[in-house]
Amino acid sequence: MRCVIARYPFDLTKEGVLASMKGVTPELITGESVTIGRRRYPVKQVGEVITRQDRRDFSSGEVVRAMTRLGFTCHSHPEPPPAGVLTPLQTASDLLGRTDARPFPGV
Repeated sequence: MRCVIARYPFDLTKEGVLASMKGVTPELITGESVTIGRRRYPVKQVGEVITRQDRRDFSSGEVVRAMTRLGFTCHSHPEPPPAGVLTPLQTASDLLGRTDARPFPGV
């Protein structure tokens, strides 16, 4: 499939994207993401790997459109943490011996 990302044309295939992302460790997801194989990747990371361009050169929307057209599942926001899993702030508070997650005591 031919698509344009950051004003450059690319001929992408689903198999080519799968091969490019094989062995790539997903970064922390803070925004839009795409499921490739069994993993979820930030769309900017996928765009950088498949186009070999800097992330600042393209928008996440361009990559989402291309990945959707190729048949990958795209997600608009990160998944909430599973029930019972502490947030980083709660974990840090527990390590410091505090029982609440307020930034200052008495606030």
